[in-house]
Amino acid sequence: MPTLTSKANPRFRDLLARLRPGGARREATLLLGGKLIEAWAEARQTTAGKRLRPALWLRLEQTAPHSLEEVLGTETLVLGEALMRELADAGSPPDHALLADLGPEPAGALPGRVLGAWGIQDPGNLGAVLRSAAAFGFQEVLLGPGCADPFHPKALRGSMGAAFLLPLRRVARLEPDGGHWYALDGGPGAVPLAEADLSEPLRLWVGNEGHGWQGVTLPEGVQRLAIPIEGVESLNAAVATGIACYEVARRSRP
Repeated sequence: MPTLTSKANPRFRDLLARLRPGGARREATLLLGGKLIEAWAEARQTTAGKRLRPALWLRLEQTAPHSLEEVLGTETLVLGEALMRELADAGSPPDHALLADLGPEPAGALPGRVLGAWGIQDPGNLGAVLRSAAAFGFQEVLLGPGCADPFHPKALRGSMGAAFLLPLRRVARLEPDGGHWYALDGGPGAVPLAEADLSEPLRLWVGNEGHGWQGVTLPEGVQRLAIPIEGVESLNAAVATGIACYEVARRSRP
């Protein structure tokens, strides 16, 4: 199989063009490394996993084929080290990558336990938020304005496969639907986490890493939710999310 080594190659330029759009305009993403591809393969029969459709396998030159190459039945391109490194945007190129087409976002009524991210800008932080949601039994994630792209390769790495387990959809505003809506925030009037009603239907939101919910008008029906802390001003958004998600899961256990 010939190896692509030139950045001017039409196939490589087309590949870059397919990956260039981000956010709501994204139509394809790149799964970098065998471990992440395997995580998707394990989840591909779920609703969230089916949203990604394998389109093209990419293999680093002088690397043995991966067992999933034949299973998925996609075309394989062998890339030189420089090209694979440019795709991965990392110092060390992965041995394997999978280009996947991205299907439409889910629609319809929300499930019982939903996590929302509002203005989480760092892809790694968003990935960590998704991991907590998946680990503690949340069923969907909503992405508010200003959120990083959950299918950016850095976000996918940070989520460690959680993006394949949870339906993800973008929303333009907070629209309480009669469930328990909480915004993680330690401001005046916030309900302490230990005293909050976390029963379903639950919509738990985390705000921006730097300024939380500052400048955002929370509509009626959304309560502020505080995690008591000492000695520091605030918690990292992903850490706070993990604590709150764990508390939700702890209370729901028999």
